[in-house]
Order: sequence, then structure tokens, then C-alpha cells
Amino acid sequence: MRALLVEDDEMIGASLMHALGGAGWSVDWVRDGLLAHSALADGGYTCVLLDLGLPKQDGTEVLRRARSRGDATPVLVLTARDGLDDRIQTLDLGADDYLLKPFALRELLARMRAVVRRRDGAAHSVIGTPALQLDLTTRDVTVNGVREALTAREFALLHALLERPGAILSREQLEDRIYGWGDEVTSNAIDVLIHGMRRKLGAEAIRNVRGLGWRVVPA
Repeated sequence: MRALLVEDDEMIGASLMHALGGAGWSVDWVRDGLLAHSALADGGYTCVLLDLGLPKQDGTEVLRRARSRGDATPVLVLTARDGLDDRIQTLDLGADDYLLKPFALRELLARMRAVVRRRDGAAHSVIGTPALQLDLTTRDVTVNGVREALTAREFALLHALLERPGAILSREQLEDRIYGWGDEVTSNAIDVLIHGMRRKLGAEAIRNVRGLGWRVVPA
């Protein structure tokens, strides 16, 4: 899964990049509000971690502009502003959750999973089809009743496909969901990843639609 981190504090940003990467997230990090606006306009993010006190453009304005153009990407605000009015304003502008600094990494990850579940319309941490179910908490997949462990990139790819079973995702769309800005992506990276997943999940788990991309059969 791919997250946009908007944080101007170098120490906090570097720490979150390391921690989220270890938890299986691909993270793009920007340090001011104008860069955040540009990154969000490009799209492709599973969720956004947004500080409020940013250079060049305040986080509340980043949020307001994103929601005004119809961007529904889940936004989790991370801030030291603990006033009631700040929380109310941010939530009313369209933030999905609000977490005060300092915070525990485990709580942050749990809240990220929660906002993604709400976006997917799922009350529980499992999404998918009757034959193929992905647990967003453990990052395991169950195939016809058999549980399998996934690598971070396998999990990101399968999560993208299972958000809307049956929908076709192109190579470019999958690359956007799996890889961050600093990752080197070879021309056949998606093919290699899907080939390995088919060996693990079965040849029919992920189907190619010639010339368009890949999909998971909804039933």
C-alpha cells in the first residue's frame, strides 16, 4: 500500500519513513504544503498522513483544496495542535482521523488500517472474495480456506486488486500503488510479482486481460 507523508520535521519524517517501510507501506515524503498539493493531484495513494503546521501552505489548506476537487483519499492528520477548535475544523474539512503528537507507532498503524477499511466500506479487517480473502491486519491471504503469508509488495498488489474485485488495473496503476518515488521499477516488475503470486495462490487467482491489465474474479 502506498502512503503520502506530509511532514516538515526531518527527524519525525525519517523515523516514519523507516517504520512504515518496515510495516509494508511504500511511502512518498514531502515537506511542505505546495508539494503535498502537487503529489495529491497525481493520485495513487491509499492514505495520507498530514501535518498541519507546514511551510508554504498550511495543512488545513492542503486538506480543503483536496476535498474541494473531489479527492476522497483517506487523510489521517498528525499534529501537535491539541485545541478542540483545531480538531473540529480539521474533521469538518474532511479529515478521516486526527492523531496527536507524540503517538505510538502501533496506534498509528491501527488508525491507518481503520481509515482504509472505512474507505473500502468494510467494518472488519478482511476484504476480498469468497475464495480469496485478504487480512489487512496480519497481511495474510486465505485461498480456499488455506492461509498464506505475503511479502510487502505482494500484499500491496493484492490489496489494490481486491479493493474492487473484477475491476481491471493497468500496469501503471499497479506500479503507482506498489512503488514509491525512490524505487527503481523494471519494465517486467509487475509480471514477475504476479507470476510469483500465481504460484502461491493458484493460476486463476489473478487473471490477465490482454492489453488492459489484471483483475481478480469477483466470485
